[in-house]
Amino acid sequence: MLILQDITLTLPARKPASIMEPAGIRVRFAPSPTGPLHLGGVRTALYNYLFARKHNGAFILRIEDTDQNRFVPGAEDYIIKSLKWCGLEFDEDIIKGGPHAPYRQSERSSIYREYVQVLLEKGHAYKAFDTAAELEDARNRLSRGHEQFQYGVKTRLQMKNSLSLSADEVSTRTERGDRYVIRILIPENQTVIFHDLIRGEVKVHTDTLDDKVLFKSDGLPTYHLANVIDDYLMKISHVIRGEEWLPSAPMHLLLYRFFGWESSMPQFAHLPLILKPDGNGKLSKRDGDRLGFPVFPLEWKDPDSDDIFHGYKEDGYLPEAFINMLALLGWNPGTEQEIFSMNELVSAFSLDRINKSGAKFDPPKARWFNHKYIQQKPDAELYNYLQPALAANGINADPEYVIRVIALIRERVELLPDLLKNSLLFFRAPETYDQQVKQKIWQEGTALYVEEFATMVSRLEPFDKESLHRLVEEFTGSRKIKTGQLMNPLRLLVVGSNQGPGMMDIAVMLGKEEFLRRLYLGIKKI
Repeated sequence: MLILQDITLTLPARKPASIMEPAGIRVRFAPSPTGPLHLGGVRTALYNYLFARKHNGAFILRIEDTDQNRFVPGAEDYIIKSLKWCGLEFDEDIIKGGPHAPYRQSERSSIYREYVQVLLEKGHAYKAFDTAAELEDARNRLSRGHEQFQYGVKTRLQMKNSLSLSADEVSTRTERGDRYVIRILIPENQTVIFHDLIRGEVKVHTDTLDDKVLFKSDGLPTYHLANVIDDYLMKISHVIRGEEWLPSAPMHLLLYRFFGWESSMPQFAHLPLILKPDGNGKLSKRDGDRLGFPVFPLEWKDPDSDDIFHGYKEDGYLPEAFINMLALLGWNPGTEQEIFSMNELVSAFSLDRINKSGAKFDPPKARWFNHKYIQQKPDAELYNYLQPALAANGINADPEYVIRVIALIRERVELLPDLLKNSLLFFRAPETYDQQVKQKIWQEGTALYVEEFATMVSRLEPFDKESLHRLVEEFTGSRKIKTGQLMNPLRLLVVGSNQGPGMMDIAVMLGKEEFLRRLYLGIKKI
């Protein structure tokens, strides 16, 4: 057994991110294919991407699939498609390859075996033969004394492992094929001190750490071992990841020390959580289901339950708006600017402007971003989104007319499906009429006003907004009625509700013949 002195372990200082040589920047996004990619994961990928592009560095995708028990079919493909939709292009990945291939951890098992053997030989790791039943028994014994079981400094010599068993028994168990895992040997009574680029100095006493499993009995490493080895071999300069990994950082740093890699150890930056809209706790997929907004970039169908979770793409968000919204969930540019192109984000991004505290997700703000980006799109480009929706509803309209409609309704569009919802009135006469609106605005004599106005419209030339406005003013003035007493019934008859753009705009877009047809048809139905 290796006895370590009572010392403080201070990991070597590194250059701040802002002055590191740009050529040395290499970052990775390393998701596990255990389910769909949460928007928090997309934000982690985005911050890595922005940092890499800002410093002309490399952005790497590594699939960490060593946990085969939690592997979900289709998840890896979903992750790749999601990141592609977001516009995050990798320099090295499982498809393109690269100088450090393979980039899928399940294909790197022989590498991990070699390095875990180094830890065993140096006395920084040990074999643990404890069965599931024995571990459960240890937990129960401690729980009766209101203590929480932790496999580490206080308990490891009471368990079945190569620290507590004789060398002969360890050899016998190994030779006869007893199942075992390999655990890290956390040094006793030391303090790990390191600098996090977001949180500043972090201190952790080693006696609070447990001897995590590094290598499982199925022959695959755990995340803790594999990610440290891969980050070293792939020459990762910065590890930018979620704060849920902060408790594991001291153990990862110890592994760098045990391997003798301190001089090439990456810098760490642990990102704040994305919180529920009310700020109480981490945002989860259940919050999206409960509150009616997506938490995944693309639609996800659970292969086990067949449950379908809607995504930002399917809900009608533009990828540029989704990315812009995510960038500002935890990062502050230091200015009042809110709308950023990807190039502008790259130029403005820096790790030192990432907040330490969690960022509340704001669904209305997400729609606001999307609205702003839709307003930036040319009418002809929005036509490419609306035309397939029209065709799916059996509407075959002249493209020039559709583009004119888009120009009229675009200010009211937050999500892409709103294009269809707000444009249908220009292609179909209403089949029903809002009864609440009718009860509020339809009075005795309204039908007569409308019929008389329609007769005057039939003789109106030219049929344009200016002429219609003059006619409305003359008509309401001569009849001594308020403008709303005429315009509100017109809208109800033509649209079926009190929604839509300006009434004169609608009338001119429909044309005189269709406008009058809807007025007379509506009067008959009402």
